[in-house]
Amino acid sequence: MAEIKYEIIETIVVLSEGNKGWKKELNLISWNGREPKYDIRDWSEDHTKMGKGVTLSLSELQLLKESLAKLSDLD
Repeated sequence: MAEIKYEIIETIVVLSEGNKGWKKELNLISWNGREPKYDIRDWSEDHTKMGKGVTLSLSELQLLKESLAKLSDLD
């Protein structure tokens, strides 16, 4: 399996932290030198290990934001 290269351009928010130091973060990340995308996943303290996550384009993130704003439970 080919090595995955990544660069965290910006940490936007830490959503939670587990008892072993891993943090669920929303980051702007460039994967394999490509255009940066928004990414939600768990990271080890030093960002050398990662869990499964979801990567979103700006348009997908905007649609998610609009959809979340419509949820009455978030008021």
